[in-house]
Amino acid sequence: MENKRFGYFDDQNREYVITDPKTPWPWINYLGNEDFFSLISNTAGGYSFYKDAKFRRITRYRYNSVPMDNGGRYFYINDGGTVWSPGWKPCKTPLDSYECRHGMSYTRIRGAKNGIEAGLLFFVPLKTWGEVQKLTLKNLTQETKHIKLFSFAEWCLWNAATDMENFQRNFSTGEVEVDGSVIYHKTEYKERRNHYAFYSVNAPVDGFDTDRETFIGLYNEFSLPEKVSEGKAGNSIAHGWSPVASHYIEAELQPGESRDYIFLLGYVENGQDEKFESNEEKTAHHNPILQSVSSGALINKSKAEAMISALDTTAKVDAAFAELKAYWDRLLDVYVVKSHEEKLDRMVNIWNQYQCMVTFNMSRSASFFESGIGRGMGFRDSNQDLVGFVHQIPERARERIIDIASTQFPDGGCYHQYQPLTKRGNNDIGGGFNDDPMWLIFG
Repeated sequence: MENKRFGYFDDQNREYVITDPKTPWPWINYLGNEDFFSLISNTAGGYSFYKDAKFRRITRYRYNSVPMDNGGRYFYINDGGTVWSPGWKPCKTPLDSYECRHGMSYTRIRGAKNGIEAGLLFFVPLKTWGEVQKLTLKNLTQETKHIKLFSFAEWCLWNAATDMENFQRNFSTGEVEVDGSVIYHKTEYKERRNHYAFYSVNAPVDGFDTDRETFIGLYNEFSLPEKVSEGKAGNSIAHGWSPVASHYIEAELQPGESRDYIFLLGYVENGQDEKFESNEEKTAHHNPILQSVSSGALINKSKAEAMISALDTTAKVDAAFAELKAYWDRLLDVYVVKSHEEKLDRMVNIWNQYQCMVTFNMSRSASFFESGIGRGMGFRDSNQDLVGFVHQIPERARERIIDIASTQFPDGGCYHQYQPLTKRGNNDIGGGFNDDPMWLIFG
């Protein structure tokens, strides 16, 4: 009999269902299929990155922190002074019910407390440089509920290694821009970068915070931020220090009413000659109190606005999610085993193929046990990974072979590991592993 203390397999939906948030270790799922990736735990911990977990780290995560699994995409609900989170962490307020479903490139988390149910769907839509976070609030009681909702994401300063090193510099560089219901992170964009990140919600906000110390409090913790406890936002603008993104929404829910909020964590790159827009180009279609609160010049938001517009309603998000599900149906239908052993079918038809795709995407460069900072993509590993998924997407296998071969030296040698964004080798471990070239031939 299966041990269902912490959860169970739902083969029909291709999901693993977690019923106790206090798992032995954080149980991680991997979102994304091509360029934009996220790690997400069963309590919504983890981080996101574009292509390279070292050089394009978007949000922060603390691997070796106490308590375990600190940092993530958090939602705080203040219901008449009772503060809780649908994923249990970071508040750790006891929930009336909890469930996490890790599926094929998506995760659902549902928590309930005092007659309010909060359901979350996390996924990266196909061909999208962003993570959708669909929050559904439902009033299960027979009385009107007035709740205060706070979102939270903590920006990483792009290079995940230097983000943890030179604080006399880091504490001076953080830059943000707030435009309506969108919070932009643009640290070093003016000086030396052509990329920024943003965190949006498809509803008017009643406040925001972008300075971590203002939101959390200098000596507080993720479990009970100062502004959440107070029940109001600080409308803070980060100038250096630790930039974050938090939306504040006051919601009134009638008995039985359900309401969706679409949050989007996105990444944008602009050409050098189209990085900024002038103040004169702005119009007054946003809340005038919140419009374009900025530290510095206004960034060109056209690509961000296009991404937000494509995913700003429940119908659009549901369609994108259906497209992702259909994509995985096609991948997993390529090769199917039907035996008389349920566990064998489950492993071969679902989780082994899913694991092979995840390792192809990340080559074990980012996981709960690999920080994504030092290792990069393994030359040998990436060739071996081809074997596991080539039957599913041969065209991308060919692209990866060319990608790997392009890092090889003229004499046939290679770096044992390389960063996926720069294609530069890991100098710390170097090259000269004599079996690496052999695996390219095998791949």
